[in-house]
Amino acid sequence: MTTKEEQEFEKKVLDQFMSGKSLFGADGAFAPMLKNVIEKALEAEMDSHLDNDERSKGNKRNGKGKKKLKSGFGSFDIETPEDRQSSFQPELVKKRQTILADNLSEKIIGLYGLGMSYRDISSHIKEMYDTDISHTVLSQITDQIIPDIKAWQSRPLEPLYCIVWLDAMHYKVKVDGKITHKALYNILGITKEGKKEILGMYISESEGANFWLQVLTDLHNRGLEDILIACTDNLKGFTQAILSVYPKAQVQLCIVHQIRNSLKYVASKDQKEFMKDLKKVYRAVTKDVAEDELLNLEERWGSKYPVVIESWQRNWEQLSQYFEYTESIRKIIYTTNAVEASIAKSEKSPKQKELSLMICRCSS
Repeated sequence: MTTKEEQEFEKKVLDQFMSGKSLFGADGAFAPMLKNVIEKALEAEMDSHLDNDERSKGNKRNGKGKKKLKSGFGSFDIETPEDRQSSFQPELVKKRQTILADNLSEKIIGLYGLGMSYRDISSHIKEMYDTDISHTVLSQITDQIIPDIKAWQSRPLEPLYCIVWLDAMHYKVKVDGKITHKALYNILGITKEGKKEILGMYISESEGANFWLQVLTDLHNRGLEDILIACTDNLKGFTQAILSVYPKAQVQLCIVHQIRNSLKYVASKDQKEFMKDLKKVYRAVTKDVAEDELLNLEERWGSKYPVVIESWQRNWEQLSQYFEYTESIRKIIYTTNAVEASIAKSEKSPKQKELSLMICRCSS
């Protein structure tokens, strides 16, 4: 990116990006996905409810109601189908329910992962319900949802995304009566105008260069021609794959994940002081200053936490790519709301939540 392009990018992007809007609010990317699946499922439930017996009693559709749902991905409004006799009792989102359980939200988002067959999606939908639903209703819901999912998965992308992140969401799903752990990989991107998008979601049993090559080839086939900066959590095979498809991209290891992994090895009584010193490294004015501060960090903490210091030194070249850009763009890279929110959401224990909050505070 040239100096002129940098200045133009900042002018267009920064006010919008740093205003607090994220992927997780009502205007974010996840809310429409949740809304779409829930509304389609409720429509299919209503179709099943209004069977011949109900229709013979004179019951039929009677417009739609509205209500706000709260979820771990933000709040959003949905339209709910209603019947004339008010006998319809929806199952996925019950009449007076206003809060979605986190596991339900995650399962709904998981439906969008590329790599799921019709059977996988049908089983996934069945898992979304607390109660048994008939095969007929399950088929109706699946048939309602699949066209939208396929359209979303194959939609065209912008030719250029300035920054792209890889983010993972882990959840459990029952397959053939057994609980299986799944990883859903989200590709997040920022356009030249500063708009945050989910470029794609992908499910795989294992990571590796071949899997990432398939992911990046899919993005390329949908119109993504170039990436300026790709941020990743040092996942196996990802760097090689992205450089094979986008050879001009700069690979930036995710600062937030690097900090989080570092704090796993630092005693709780030392974390506050350690973070003060570490902040001097990644918030330095220049790369040269950052390297001096990294030496100071080693001098103070190296004997006590050699594994942490060695990790920063070993990964330094890919951790420090962002120093080529202005302070404002650097801040987008290492304090992105998308990454921080996903970290805070994925950590469940009180100690892990405290670490996540510390990272977010110290990064800003």
